[in-house]
Amino acid sequence: MKFQNLRRNAGIATAALALSVTLAACGEDEPNASDNSGDTSSDTTDAAEGAGAQTFGDGCASVPTSGAGSFDGMVKDPVATAASNNPLLKTLVAAVTSIDGLADTLNGAEALTVFAPFEGAFAEIPEADLNGLVMEGQEKGQDSTLYKILAHHVIGANLDQDAIAGKQDTLVGDKLTIKGDAESGMTVSDGTVTANVICGNVPTANATVYVIDKVLTGVK
Repeated sequence: MKFQNLRRNAGIATAALALSVTLAACGEDEPNASDNSGDTSSDTTDAAEGAGAQTFGDGCASVPTSGAGSFDGMVKDPVATAASNNPLLKTLVAAVTSIDGLADTLNGAEALTVFAPFEGAFAEIPEADLNGLVMEGQEKGQDSTLYKILAHHVIGANLDQDAIAGKQDTLVGDKLTIKGDAESGMTVSDGTVTANVICGNVPTANATVYVIDKVLTGVK
């Protein structure tokens, strides 16, 4: 990703944040989260497998198999709390909590869909840029670039794999285009970047999370 090209819209820091903020949902821990990755069947008896039965994508194998950060644990909590309980989502939590009140806003929303770049998506981001973005979020709150990037990855409706395809409005006021499905593969594009969904249809109490392999940098 060439961050110099992003200065026209939101600056290098914008890209840095997108990566950190939306790390969310997957991560790089235990490799056997569920044998149902990519399988939309629900013929499981274990609670964790039950919560993850409708998830799809190879990346789902990196989600913990037990505990509050597993599929079974995350489905019990609203999205910000679910993220804070998952040891794979520390960067996301740091970004969200740097903006005063944002975690409560996300938890209090009736329904959301979140596209979350996994950890590998922000590996190229300079640490100084990321730290600067978080500091700006602390200072400016919802007027910050950090907030805009977060909102660029969030849809104000809870859309499962059967409803997500098409053009969707984000909370920042632009659109994302989602194509494909669980069987053939799913992508999401903001017109600048097209990302693959590597773990989709992850449930929380008030949101559905789609983990993606790139950060969406097309926010205006």
